[in-house]
Amino acid sequence: MKVCELERSLFESFPKEDAESWDHVGLSVGDPDSAVGRVLVALDATADMVRHAHDTGANVLLAHHPVYIAAPDAFVPRAGSHPQAAAAVFEAARLGVSVLSFHTNLDRSRAAQELLPSLMGLEAQHSLEHPESPGSPGLGSIAAISGCLTLQELTQRAAQAFDTAPRVWGDRDTPISSCAFLGGSLGDLGESALKCGADAIICGEAGYHVCQDLAARGMGIILLGHDASETPFTRILAEAATRAGVPSDSIQIADPPRQWWTIEGGRS
Repeated sequence: MKVCELERSLFESFPKEDAESWDHVGLSVGDPDSAVGRVLVALDATADMVRHAHDTGANVLLAHHPVYIAAPDAFVPRAGSHPQAAAAVFEAARLGVSVLSFHTNLDRSRAAQELLPSLMGLEAQHSLEHPESPGSPGLGSIAAISGCLTLQELTQRAAQAFDTAPRVWGDRDTPISSCAFLGGSLGDLGESALKCGADAIICGEAGYHVCQDLAARGMGIILLGHDASETPFTRILAEAATRAGVPSDSIQIADPPRQWWTIEGGRS
């Protein structure tokens, strides 16, 4: 299988037209006609992850986040005064690692809608973006909670399911019978969650004023951390690569790097 054939197959799972217009999806670096050997799947296409791919014998790095959205002005060995993407592209070219990314097109997939709630034993009903069209592509999802939980109980389940120390807005005793899920940044989808009748939303991150406003209107907001909320998507990518024809024993999912920490000793 060639890199271009893998890319083509993955676009069948995550159509390019489902990506945001500003997004950079598909092949960013590499020879489309080179043969696919081993594949490393990761959340981020950083310089360290490119080197890790090479060190593990992979010549393809399959990432959720693009190596860049807008290309850096220069591609150099070390980030320093340049964005870290400059070094990531340099290393990928130097080491012969092809970098493929599937970002907001994966975010809109049914697989992404279903996965996050399923990690907490819940079932996605429809997307946040297109609640009128269950089963269609769209960002986020809504799930009903049988028997109702308090916001604190929901947070405890989320912390365990996503292996993180969440930041939470809202009264801990608020009863939650419907929860919205969204990997990554909330953006303006909090309004959609309210319209869908969600009592809480679990996402990666959200702006201060957005959280303040939603909490004042009665919604609980559980912020997992951008990376913690989307690390499960590497599983979706690995499964898609297997369906595309890459042998499962040639695919490895990278352990997520510990990039940040909290003084309480939570996720780092």
